[in-house]
Amino acid sequence: MSRSLPSITLDRYDLAILAILQRNNTTPQRVIGEAVNLSAPAVQRRIRRMEEAGVIEANVAVVDPARVGHPITLIVEVEVISETAALIDAAKRDFAAVPEVQQCYYVTGEADFVLVVVVPTMAAYEALTRRLFFGNNNVKRFRTLVAMDRIKVGLTVPVSD
Repeated sequence: MSRSLPSITLDRYDLAILAILQRNNTTPQRVIGEAVNLSAPAVQRRIRRMEEAGVIEANVAVVDPARVGHPITLIVEVEVISETAALIDAAKRDFAAVPEVQQCYYVTGEADFVLVVVVPTMAAYEALTRRLFFGNNNVKRFRTLVAMDRIKVGLTVPVSD
């Protein structure tokens, strides 16, 4: 169940703060303030307001999967049999609940979902496919692409004033 978030208008200061935080969210507020010409308390208030409004969804560390034992990245296209609201919602919940699924998108086109998955081995991926796809009566087919190299990975959103 999603909660209603307040709507806010972002000004050039907010966008400049977001640009800095997206590069490094551990940047001290004093340093951000100097960069955008605001006091540290003003920066803190703006960050808190953007967090409360859902503009800033999370403050996270970006981890290299290979360095923590998940060197294989796969992009998986999933096609479902029935697209009733209840079955699509169930698929969304199922995919979101799996730790190996880094990202999940409900998409248009031939596939209904695109997943980004990280696993330690292909055997682990096979086991995952048995649970997630073969064990789901609504999955018609899935197609797996194996990433050979990580060229660019991130969640940075372009911001400008």
